[in-house]
Amino acid sequence: MSRSHLFGIALAAMSSLALLAENAPAQQKSPKEQLVGTWTMTSNTTTRPDGSKVETFGPGAKGIVIFEPNGYHVLIITRSDMPKFASGNRATGTADENKSVVLGSVVYFGTYLVDEADGTYTVQVDGTTFPNWLGTLQKRNYSISGDELTMASGAASAGGSIVSIWHRVK
Repeated sequence: MSRSHLFGIALAAMSSLALLAENAPAQQKSPKEQLVGTWTMTSNTTTRPDGSKVETFGPGAKGIVIFEPNGYHVLIITRSDMPKFASGNRATGTADENKSVVLGSVVYFGTYLVDEADGTYTVQVDGTTFPNWLGTLQKRNYSISGDELTMASGAASAGGSIVSIWHRVK
């Protein structure tokens, strides 16, 4: 075997080891590091006290949740079928138009902490469209499998328990 051939094999082996070392941290991320990012909602299902299940925000609902590495969090979910305000001005919406917005959306934001031992995160709610949550701690169970995030809460804002599925935005 020639020297140049051996050198080529050695160079290829070192390159492979460098690539493996580069990818190792991604495979060993902590649960908090895995949660960090932007996720879009694919489903949101409420289980009512009677055991029946319903799509919380109707078919085609849109949602985004963002977990920043600095500990900030925002979640926004809206129905896809909310009617437009006839006046074109949200400050002059009718009672029915305003009710549609309240029942068809939820937003909350604040800071979050991850409890890696029990697979939960807790948000200190600094702002929300559901005033009962303002200033409270909202604890959620979560699990991540690849690019899919499952979040669950036993105390949904509209009653019952809720499970939502999200996919990581690349």
